[in-house]
Amino acid sequence: MDFRGKQAIYLQIGEYIFEQILLKQYPMGEKIPSIRDLAVALEVNPNTVQRTYDFLQQKEIIQIKRGIGYFVSNDAEDKILLFRREQFIETELPNVFRNLHLLKIDFEDLKAQYQQYIQENFNTKI
Repeated sequence: MDFRGKQAIYLQIGEYIFEQILLKQYPMGEKIPSIRDLAVALEVNPNTVQRTYDFLQQKEIIQIKRGIGYFVSNDAEDKILLFRREQFIETELPNVFRNLHLLKIDFEDLKAQYQQYIQENFNTKI
């Protein structure tokens, strides 16, 4: 995994797990890798993964079953979408709006670009 400099590694690992859940690689109610297994796979310290799992438990994305391991919560997808939408609206969208204004890109142009992107990358029609 390639880590970015500005965001804490445990949060980047959290984003990775969010994506795995949204992509159905970690299905609802199913077990996820142990702290040690994920640390080895991502080549990070197990304490960093522990911090990620603590964060995900606080957000109620995962839950621990003592002696068995960590599991994806049944409503994890909804909670991830809500969390990521809030994050996007607060941190990224203001920059997008600023650039749209500065570059004089209107919403119709943006909509056309968005539709093309979705079709090319997800084979989905809107």
